[in-house]
Amino acid sequence: MRYISDDGEVLRVGLEVKSKQGTYSQTSGYSMRNGAKIDHVKQCICYSVMYRTPAEPLDYYVILYVNASKKAWAMSAEDAEKYPDIAAFGLHITDEMRNEVLDHFADIVHAAETGNPPELDLDKWTFNDFKRTIALSLSEAEIAKLERKVIAINHSSLPDWKKRGPSEALADIMRIRAEVAESQTKEAA
Repeated sequence: MRYISDDGEVLRVGLEVKSKQGTYSQTSGYSMRNGAKIDHVKQCICYSVMYRTPAEPLDYYVILYVNASKKAWAMSAEDAEKYPDIAAFGLHITDEMRNEVLDHFADIVHAAETGNPPELDLDKWTFNDFKRTIALSLSEAEIAKLERKVIAINHSSLPDWKKRGPSEALADIMRIRAEVAESQTKEAA
């Protein structure tokens, strides 16, 4: 998008639309009180690196959350204000923010080159594209550490929905490893 400021400057503004579908409260003032989610901010920072040119910088983004869930078809004005269908956040992207994200990617490349991968984050398992490779590359010591971590999470005071993800991720890792072990046993027989 293009925005013309009061002094006539033309600014390119990116638009990132995010859908929410789980519950009507996801775009409430309370749920959005801390602003846009940090992962979405970082995504926009990456886009600002990808799509900017010296002639046309891309230093601004709007992150728009659109909620498809409704509390009710006919809501009171108070509920409509409390649970809006959309929430929007403006983002001014600086070179410092770009450098921070690029440094993170450089660290990943360095870790890959040196064979020193970061510790597995079970909270990010759902959208991981390398589940099988990771599950099979974990050592028995790493598996034991993950098991201890999941036990600690399950015995914590975290809400059940926060406990579910790590538990399901560990179960998925163990399932993948068991399937491969069973397949190798059958092949050897």
